[in-house]
Amino acid sequence: MTPGTLYIVSTPIGNLEDITLRALRILKEADVIAAEDTRHTQKLLSKYDIHTPLTSYHDHNKEEKGPVLVSRLLEGKNVALVSDAGTPGISDPGYFLINLAVDQQIPVVPIPGATAAIAALSVSGLPTDSFVFEGFLPGKHQARLKRLELLKPETRTLVLYEAPHRIHQALEDMLSVLGDRKAVVMRELTKIHEQALRGTLSSIREQLRTGSDKGEFTLVVHGKTDEPAQQDIDIAEHLKNLMLHRGMTKKEAIAAATEELGLPKKEIYKESLKL
Repeated sequence: MTPGTLYIVSTPIGNLEDITLRALRILKEADVIAAEDTRHTQKLLSKYDIHTPLTSYHDHNKEEKGPVLVSRLLEGKNVALVSDAGTPGISDPGYFLINLAVDQQIPVVPIPGATAAIAALSVSGLPTDSFVFEGFLPGKHQARLKRLELLKPETRTLVLYEAPHRIHQALEDMLSVLGDRKAVVMRELTKIHEQALRGTLSSIREQLRTGSDKGEFTLVVHGKTDEPAQQDIDIAEHLKNLMLHRGMTKKEAIAAATEELGLPKKEIYKESLKL
């Protein structure tokens, strides 16, 4: 028997109009739609009068539901995989099902569309010729710091996701480890309250302190450069973060900042007198 096809269908990240004609056709023609949250996906299907049966597939049931979906595919049924928003397989459990299908030589076909990372990068104003997508940073503080240390030498533009309850701490840690780089933080992309916060990590942190921290966040951060001055680095703020968040003495912070920022020690020391 010829197996069916697993379609990886991109859905809107906010505005329900951001879906392709091909995606709508595949959702209508599929035998079943595997959705991260069936209630959420039902809103999209109702808007476009689509009545394809829904089944749940998410991070908590992927090991149980994945083989079930593969069995249906091997029976010749077509399955459309969707996430709550954007492209399945990008920072979600879609990769698990995709790998099961590939192992069984089941055709896997992408239906391209919205992705928050690319949408944010496209309007960031930061270099787009070369970038690296990091997904979500670790939730725990020390693990996040270690991950940022690994990213610190990266010269490509960094694109990351962050949850609202961790955005403030994530910005603090990025400022502490990466320095005060140019960045853009997008909140509620394509939704009614879409917002772009532009500047440096420190200025964006201040903007968020007085604004809303609700909604999902996409961060675009300038890669490391040999020209620190172009990143509008607040040396005193960097020293303060080294002492507060990495437990350094002022002397240790001055030495670390001299190495991290690539500036003369005399200039770093002068700024330390402001603290």
